[in-house]
Amino acid sequence: MDPNYSDRSRDRRIEDLSNLWLIHPAARALLPFAVRHGISANAVSIAGLVLGAVAAICFSGWPDFTFVTLGLLFSIGWLVADGLDGMIARATGTASPLGRILDGLCDHGVFGFLYVSMAISIGTVEAWVLAWGAAAVHAVQSSLYEGERARYHRRLRGDPLPPPPLPSKNPLVRAHEAVAASLDRPAALFDAHLAGSRDPGRLIERYGREAARPMKLLALLSANVRVIALYLACLAGKPMLFWWFGIVPLSAVALAGILWHRAAERLSMR
Repeated sequence: MDPNYSDRSRDRRIEDLSNLWLIHPAARALLPFAVRHGISANAVSIAGLVLGAVAAICFSGWPDFTFVTLGLLFSIGWLVADGLDGMIARATGTASPLGRILDGLCDHGVFGFLYVSMAISIGTVEAWVLAWGAAAVHAVQSSLYEGERARYHRRLRGDPLPPPPLPSKNPLVRAHEAVAASLDRPAALFDAHLAGSRDPGRLIERYGREAARPMKLLALLSANVRVIALYLACLAGKPMLFWWFGIVPLSAVALAGILWHRAAERLSMR
């Protein structure tokens, strides 16, 4: 097993550099204070949502450098909170399905604020159409990225396949599950191979080495990269470039990364 995978939650090989050197160290520095004062993970998630909403308001003043920079700083605060809530949950043994759902809703909520505030600030029909289109693409990309990352970390832990989701009458939930299942089927070949392996430790080590590269590429779909892209687009005075960046280059990254991940699985089984 890779020595960097010591906390059983994240593999440093696939982390964004801003997480490694800024976001996670800041969250770890705040963790003792939060635990000592009984601050819950859910409270931190909500605080992150507030910070993200303030960042969205600041970014909407994009013609002014000061507001854009404030937007970046508040976004960093939100990202730190987004990392801290999970650390608190693991440190205090309070991780729960509700907490994971709340964390996800807060993350999506922040980008909802960002997309809407930027569309309002531009105020054209084109901006609104582009914002809604980019938001839809973003939702799909994030779902795919989180699924691939969870799959990668689960395999490094040697955990069995998660149980199938309970049937839902909600059409949006069913659509999400259908998208996830479309990726699960081709990926299941490696999981079956791992389950029947006589030397799972060696297989996991090789898989981690091969799959780390496509997962590193998929890390470009992270919230950190999107925040930097928004900041640069606003500095350039062309905030709609942020949406085009999400629709075109990041869609190509998602497709290439997933195909590369499947190829890494096949290579690991040889």
